[in-house]
Amino acid sequence: MEPSVQKEKGGIRSLLKSDIDAVFDRDPAARNTFEVVLTYSGLHAVWLHRFAHWLFHKKQLLLARIVSQLNRFITGIEIHPGARIGRGLFIDHGMGVVIGETCEIGDYVTIYQGVTLGGTGKEKGKRHPTVEDGVLIASGAKVLGSIRIGRCSKIGAGSVVLREVPPNSTVVGVPGRVVMQDGVRVPARTDLDQVNLPDPVENNLRSCQHEIERLKREIEDLRQQLKTVREEQEQDVTARVQHPDA
Repeated sequence: MEPSVQKEKGGIRSLLKSDIDAVFDRDPAARNTFEVVLTYSGLHAVWLHRFAHWLFHKKQLLLARIVSQLNRFITGIEIHPGARIGRGLFIDHGMGVVIGETCEIGDYVTIYQGVTLGGTGKEKGKRHPTVEDGVLIASGAKVLGSIRIGRCSKIGAGSVVLREVPPNSTVVGVPGRVVMQDGVRVPARTDLDQVNLPDPVENNLRSCQHEIERLKREIEDLRQQLKTVREEQEQDVTARVQHPDA
């Protein structure tokens, strides 16, 4: 996937409308367009970034960075002017979100507060993630390095993702691990469930608990068998004492 980032399909009005529609599509608290335009900091951050990105490509680098820093001051969301963002990005409760310079974000992506799309060092060139269409990145997740997050994947809250993620996958943990991949294309806009995700640590603990319970049962069975053998031996000794000539 090469994200359709920053391409104004149908013009700037269509692009801005897709950003507003993304809020209504994914936030049940959104009541009307007037409220969304005036009060949603995630929407403000995206729009200010689009202006900063335009300045960046016009080689107005200092002015672009000034707009980016103003964006950070107003919204608490830091997006480098060089980052490429597609249509319908929804940043919900966006305080603390950081998006690096060479990051590429596809269409209809959802990002929650505290997310970092960053690099892993001082390398040159492409050093930030590529996030494909329909991806959900939950609160506090860190996606680091020049890696690709496949279409319609979900990154669980607090995960640290350092490797490529296939499409339609669910990633949780530190470091992030793919714990589910159904192989079926899912709609890009509808799957916002960031709660009911598999937990590999919990699964391992449950497996250990089941193994411990099995071993306890085996030990108890062995104790019963040993008790039975001892009782039989005692009965045999008693019988010999009482009937020595038998």
